[in-house]
Amino acid sequence: MINNLVIVESPAKARTIEKFLGKDFRVTSSMGHIRDLSKKDFGIDLKNNYTPEYIVPNDKKKIVNELKKLVKEANTVWLASDEDREGEAIAWHLFEVLKLDPVKTRRIVFGEITRNAILESIKNYRAIDKNLVNAQQARRVLDRLVGFELSPVLWKKVKPALSAGRVQSVAVRLIVEREREIINFKPVSTFRTTGIFNTKNSDGKNFQIKSELDQRFRDKSTAFEFLGKCRGAEFRISDIIKKPARKSPSPPFTTSTLQQEASRKLGFSVSQTMSVAQRLYESGFITYMRTDSVNLSQLALNVARKTITEEFGDKYVNIHQYKTKTKGAQEAHEAIRPTYIENSSVAGTNAEKRLYDLIWKRTLASQMSDAQLEKTIAEIAISTSSEKFVAQGEVILFDGFLKLYIESSDEENIEDSKGLLPPLRKDQSLENLEIVVAQRFTNPPARYTEASLVKKLEELGIGRPSTYAPTISTIQNRGYVIKEDREGKEREYISMKLRNGFIEETMEKENYGRERAKLFPDNIGMIVNDFLIEYFKEIMDFNFTASVEKEFDDIAEGNLLWTKMIDDFYKPFHKRVEETIENSDYSKGERKIGDDPETGRPVIARMGRYGPIVQIGDQETEEKPRYASLLKGQHLETITLEEALDLFKLPRTIGQYKGKEMVVGIGRFGPYVRHDSKFYSLKKGIDDPYKITSERAIELILEKMETDKNRIIKTFEDEPDLQILNGRWGPYIAYKKKNFKIPKNSDPSKLNKEECLKIINNPSSKKKKNNS
Repeated sequence: MINNLVIVESPAKARTIEKFLGKDFRVTSSMGHIRDLSKKDFGIDLKNNYTPEYIVPNDKKKIVNELKKLVKEANTVWLASDEDREGEAIAWHLFEVLKLDPVKTRRIVFGEITRNAILESIKNYRAIDKNLVNAQQARRVLDRLVGFELSPVLWKKVKPALSAGRVQSVAVRLIVEREREIINFKPVSTFRTTGIFNTKNSDGKNFQIKSELDQRFRDKSTAFEFLGKCRGAEFRISDIIKKPARKSPSPPFTTSTLQQEASRKLGFSVSQTMSVAQRLYESGFITYMRTDSVNLSQLALNVARKTITEEFGDKYVNIHQYKTKTKGAQEAHEAIRPTYIENSSVAGTNAEKRLYDLIWKRTLASQMSDAQLEKTIAEIAISTSSEKFVAQGEVILFDGFLKLYIESSDEENIEDSKGLLPPLRKDQSLENLEIVVAQRFTNPPARYTEASLVKKLEELGIGRPSTYAPTISTIQNRGYVIKEDREGKEREYISMKLRNGFIEETMEKENYGRERAKLFPDNIGMIVNDFLIEYFKEIMDFNFTASVEKEFDDIAEGNLLWTKMIDDFYKPFHKRVEETIENSDYSKGERKIGDDPETGRPVIARMGRYGPIVQIGDQETEEKPRYASLLKGQHLETITLEEALDLFKLPRTIGQYKGKEMVVGIGRFGPYVRHDSKFYSLKKGIDDPYKITSERAIELILEKMETDKNRIIKTFEDEPDLQILNGRWGPYIAYKKKNFKIPKNSDPSKLNKEECLKIINNPSSKKKKNNS
């Protein structure tokens, strides 16, 4: 007999909770949701008030049977799934599927897995909150209806195997619109003027002051004229302004701010951050990681005060609560913080240690004093001109929270860095060392990173803490959005320098537009976005998506019937779907970009069956069109006629090697040389498929042959599917398209066929996904 049975979602959470409860409790896991919407007819009975049709998936039936056995033996069942709406829904599904007795069933929630929090929740158990369950049901049903009705429209009108979703489609829209802003952006140049002056510091040593002119010139001639005025001019300090400044710490982490800061400081993707945070939570190291609250408990504040005092001293303490400003913030959970703030580190993987360190520092810093600074602004007058140079310096008088933590930013501005200034006095003369005028260009809006996209979604009230990571993963997995690095381009700019009375003008070069881990819309993402905006404007409207979240909140508070909310949405939406299928045109993103100069036939860019293509000719003429695939990074909207015609120059024959032709082309995996029915990849950034010579192609062929030769350790004539190969991580056995790890104490070159098959059939031999 079991006195108390506690059911949670994951084995890791179960193990941690078990440590804090006595022998009177048994803790087990449901392994996540035990029920899901059926696939048949959306899994929703549209005729019966949108009743969801839930099923227990096959892979969950064994777990359900085991839980039912345990429930029969238990006097009391404690449902301890997470404290958010999804957790409440999990508890409700367990209650329904296991046919639990309401009299002996308790619902408990806690924001941290600690002894005190768990025991306190047991004292204050409650019933399942059906309003929270209904809010979660409404989300799942609405998203299922949108996805299952929109996706077939895309299959018929755009391309097979596409999908759409209420939140994911809006996220794609943000990225597409930003990309078009960048495409249409026209840079404007101005001329920035900086001056370097020399003075003596208090020790009599020379000290250089860097300054910037208080205006930028719009054209080169005006800038050159200004430099002419500065020849022989006198420079003096015309004014000195000193003013105090303060910097306040940021609030403790919410889900979105943790995702943003982990991206900037640690280089984590949004999904990686949530995965690592989940493990920290389930291990009892941090509070619940899906929250939009910045509130800290009184206990946490007391421990923070004690820890800051011990680590830094009384003057660094400034205990206070923050107010949540997030649009449509959900339940008032606690912010993400260490469960034991006095612990500055925890055991775990490197990723877990780094994320915990970030959370610990942010939590403590939020309760530390403001940093106190003094800003000095020195204005430098020019005897021959009305313009002024401005030098700025900043001194930290008291570091406060900066002693522990500095928040990162998505903004990159290397021109605004401030240094120290020496003691200066009004009317002090300065020696000019040089004045530099450099042409500068305005920058387009920045592309989204995962972190900045989360920030934007939160600002618009789209989605909730639990939805950011899956949304961003989905739009990448669907191929609508690509996260990648892109190299910048080179451009020239005008530079003029006045030194020792002489003006020197040069043309300099700089790289611009380099991108790191940015989100780019793919061609199909842009086409789908345009189609949905044209035919489903409401679904793609930012305000609509945010208002839906507000309605979910109303349902959670018991102020709105979830079935009414679904009914009000679904009937006009379904009608729109039927009208679109009936009346809309096919959307291929087609665009005529010019005419082929050789044949006069039209050159068209569009989406083909297997991806974006350009074609010469159309289907209406007798002559068959010619097709070429776009290269990676090329867009249907921006490809030029010249770039399109270049694509038809391949494949091209560049010579022969050993009596066989060498043909250069571009395939799914990039540029290649084909020789004797084998393919050899061109080196990225080195080999140009339009210019590569036969000599270079032979080098690549020989290089690959040598690599393949060294790759094969051993083959077996009577078992051609069996090979011993060298891979990136060492020798392994390849057999029938599967790879197997070779034990460390074995010599790969001496293994015979029987020994290899024994390793393959050994259950403890881990299959390797890819070792080649």
